[in-house]
Amino acid sequence: MKTGTLFVRDIMSRDAYYVYPDTSIIDCVKGLTQRRLPGAPVADKQGHLIGFVSEQDILPALMQSAYYSEEPKDVSSVMKTNVLSVSPNDHIIEIAKMMAEPKPKMYPVVQERRIIGIITRYHVTKALLADLEVAVPV
Repeated sequence: MKTGTLFVRDIMSRDAYYVYPDTSIIDCVKGLTQRRLPGAPVADKQGHLIGFVSEQDILPALMQSAYYSEEPKDVSSVMKTNVLSVSPNDHIIEIAKMMAEPKPKMYPVVQERRIIGIITRYHVTKALLADLEVAVPV
């Protein structure tokens, strides 16, 4: 498939892992490590995107909890609310350009404000590599 005709919907993960604002940081970290993700979208009870929490956001809270031997707070205390997201109809090349920057490594895929998936650098690089492997040199 030519990269120019490849869309987010073609390569995104449809079984998106997301958390709620009241999810404990410990449960969030467990979910991220099990899935080997650098972060997760935060959704309200209707599945609408309301934030994002990354390992970088979580680390200070974990360090403080470990130092003071206290239970870490919930995701709402560390999540970012200014969230970048993509549409399932976005072209992969545009997403690759966005991901060429140091951050972010993944984006929630949103349609009508609802989280329908995620796309990571892994998804994009795998798709671009597959495209290169089928390309015919001129």
